[in-house]
Amino acid sequence: MNYETTQPNRAAETTVFGSGAAVLLSASSITSDDVVNRKEEKLGKLHDIMLDIAQGKIRYAVLSSGGFLGMGDRLFAIPWSALSLDAVNKRFILDIDVERLKNAPGFNKDKWPNMADTAWGSAVESYYAR
Repeated sequence: MNYETTQPNRAAETTVFGSGAAVLLSASSITSDDVVNRKEEKLGKLHDIMLDIAQGKIRYAVLSSGGFLGMGDRLFAIPWSALSLDAVNKRFILDIDVERLKNAPGFNKDKWPNMADTAWGSAVESYYAR
């Protein structure tokens, strides 16, 4: 499985270990990728990722949704574990209804929450729990 695109500087590498495969993607290669739900409804685009440096993992994907041409977009911190990669279609899948996303805890691009706050993190995690 290769995650290829025509845009420059977007890279991916697939390495096979034993019976499984690890897909390694650069952060810049997934920024602006579409996020859809299981009904194929577009939820938005991947705006950024938040890294937990102490634990060495991606904690949240920041989803940009709504608005027009970047104006009026609302941002949502989505737990990385709530997303699945659809490499064939070069996008991510979030198992959530459009209306539920509209009511999700979100924020404005000029006023980000303290994502290191454990109470905030617990609330976000529980909202997207499967």
